Amino acid sequence: MKLGKLKLDIKEGIKKEWIISNGIGGFASSTVIGANIRKYHGLLVAALNPPTERYLILSKLDENINIKGKNYPLFTNFCKTYISGGYKNLTSFEKEYYPIYTFDIDGCTIVKSISMIYQKNATVVSYQITTGANPIKFNISPIINYRNMHNLSNNWNFEIKQKTSQTSTKIVVDGHRNHPIYLKISEGQYTPFENDLFKNMYYIREEERGYAAEESMPCSGMFELNIEANTTKTIVFVASVDEEIDINEASENFDKEKERLDEIISNSNLILEGKKLNRFQREKNQVIKDLIITSDTFITQRNKKASCDSTQYKSIIAGYPWFADWGRDTLISLEGLCLVQNRIEDSKKILLNWISTIESGLVANYFDDVDNTPHYNSVDASLLLFEATNRYLNYTKDYDFVKKEIYPKLVDIYNNYKKGISLERNNIFVDKDGLLYSGTPETQNTWMDAKVNDFVVTPRNGKAVEINSLWYNAIKTLLELAKYYKDAKIVSKLKLIPTKLKKQFVKSFYNEKGKYLNDLVGNSKIRPNQLFALSLTYPVIDPASDIANEIIDTVDKKLLMSHGLKTLARGDEDFTAEYEGGLLQRDMAYHQGPTWPWLSGLYYDALNNMAKVEKSKSKKKKLEEKLKRFVDDTYLTYKKEIYDSEGVCTISELYNSKLPYKAGGTISQAWSVAEVLRIIKEHN
Repeated sequence: MKLGKLKLDIKEGIKKEWIISNGIGGFASSTVIGANIRKYHGLLVAALNPPTERYLILSKLDENINIKGKNYPLFTNFCKTYISGGYKNLTSFEKEYYPIYTFDIDGCTIVKSISMIYQKNATVVSYQITTGANPIKFNISPIINYRNMHNLSNNWNFEIKQKTSQTSTKIVVDGHRNHPIYLKISEGQYTPFENDLFKNMYYIREEERGYAAEESMPCSGMFELNIEANTTKTIVFVASVDEEIDINEASENFDKEKERLDEIISNSNLILEGKKLNRFQREKNQVIKDLIITSDTFITQRNKKASCDSTQYKSIIAGYPWFADWGRDTLISLEGLCLVQNRIEDSKKILLNWISTIESGLVANYFDDVDNTPHYNSVDASLLLFEATNRYLNYTKDYDFVKKEIYPKLVDIYNNYKKGISLERNNIFVDKDGLLYSGTPETQNTWMDAKVNDFVVTPRNGKAVEINSLWYNAIKTLLELAKYYKDAKIVSKLKLIPTKLKKQFVKSFYNEKGKYLNDLVGNSKIRPNQLFALSLTYPVIDPASDIANEIIDTVDKKLLMSHGLKTLARGDEDFTAEYEGGLLQRDMAYHQGPTWPWLSGLYYDALNNMAKVEKSKSKKKKLEEKLKRFVDDTYLTYKKEIYDSEGVCTISELYNSKLPYKAGGTISQAWSVAEVLRIIKEHN
């Protein structure tokens, strides 16, 4: 993707943000004009306990060039009363493997590229400088920090200690000797500063979100060098935490990162090959390639206890910039981010990670980004593990791995759910009718879990439609695996349950008057959660039934949008189309009407399941045509979206359900990318 000068003014330039990552939870992110407008923006956000405890280390680099005594900024900073003018010198921005800014100033061209070193908390910035008729003086001033990325450094008296050489400095901030900061340049002279603060940097997006929006940060010093006229020179800067990076390693990183990503793209087998590809095939190749590159930003190493091999486990960051890794999101994203892309070993490491978190039959819901503590307020993460296992087997047929590593955990989960689980007040139990009950008025443990203080926005404690769809699927999955592994005890225990449960499900959830499935027993709201009943490996609603067709008709009329599915039908008294405003307003809207892209995957799988079992040739053809239209429409929507919306080459967490369908939530969400990629790869 490339943007020209007309798209790089202040108004347009702050609408687009990029993000790259380092494979251990750290990341770099900013806007296409280089202005930081979120507290999460920075050139080095380091994961001090991968992939969590993420700290802003290097906010940005403020660069100047001096030509014939006149200073020209390359940087753009926001303060409430002032905006610096570096964007005026910016002629283009592009992003494929990594972001590239091009500046043109009085005959001097500067190409600034940014990459992160894979599996290291280090960011490399390269400047390819071509001077014109005049020599220049080039200055780089690092603006540093040492704060948790969710906080701000307001009224902070930084204690900065530096140990410098001509081209580098080692910085200890506020006595954090265990995590020193290293700044280094390939050539030039470094001059340290004392008590030099950049005051009141203004984050406009934080103010819009209802948070504090200003902070002050230290400028540690200045790197300075002179470059002769009519010269082309490459200057390399590297910032790291914990480990000093050799400048040669930094210089080679751009080629290494491209090679690493190209190998992932090639191994995915998703890119059409041939010399005579038409324009549409080349276009699709680029869309798929960009989403594969984005997919890689979510896949991260996860550290375990010191006694464990930390390289054994991987995980999936739920969304940038503020989420860590979540069990529910990971298991939904696994197919699109890993299995579809032939990242089988990563899939295994991710599954191993999450089964290692199981406590009292519960897969962890998420890890705290501050102290890495697992939290278990989820009824569905454990049940999604059964479906993730089915998807893994569909791609690999690796029954040996599942038997050794996963099957015993699935048995344990089933036994705990049958026994009842009170961990973290989840209140999970099987009721007398065989349906699964979970939660309390205070404990919301489905994916629609928004709370405002003690007020529950979407109360879903009880018997939820997707939870019981997953419960049926879990029992069927375990039963079929038990048959395959000749586990007679489990077969005997489970064989009579599915038929009874299926009948009870229809009796309890089918809304005969409305021709859809209620969201909970006793709650007739129309939500997309009912699609779980049709979309899993073992659908609890027969895909060939009239009820299946009625569900799809209702979803088509009430929920289906160009960007995904609405979370609540328009016309409901609680419906809210827009996700915007402060924290209270956003949380009140979160699951009450905005459109979520990942829900497209449920719709896609439901249609697929229906088409597979339909015996009537004419009906089967109609379903297949409907599925093809949905795939094509999704492709056309996101072919445009990933280049025109907030996140560069990625997909946001959600969208408003009214024109112009503005993006909201995280700028880059794992399950959005995963499910859209899984769908559009079928586009022809």
